[in-house]
Amino acid sequence: MYKISEFAEVTGLSKETLRYYAEVKLLEPAYIDPVNKYRYYDDGSYFLAILLVKLKGFGFTIQEMIAVMEDESFANLEKLLQQKRMNISLQIENLTTKLEELDEFLESGRENEQ
Repeated sequence: MYKISEFAEVTGLSKETLRYYAEVKLLEPAYIDPVNKYRYYDDGSYFLAILLVKLKGFGFTIQEMIAVMEDESFANLEKLLQQKRMNISLQIENLTTKLEELDEFLESGRENEQ
């Protein structure tokens, strides 16, 4: 079992994030000491925390992460990841178009100076 500070260190999640995740029922401690209220996490919690770190890195919202965690079979995870991938691809296309438009605008300004 890991105390919250140890668990934060090994997962890269802050203690505040872990407390928030517990509050929204996203990642609850495996055990809370009834006397001192210390939170403890186990190896199963570690797997879930690493999954949450990845999902957060992929731009998943809290609501999307909760949906993944509620589906304990992770049956829909691949579908959600494919959707997120498609959204990221569209964002890249949109940003690439904006870059091209910006370059054209800069170039037209240079041509007018000559």
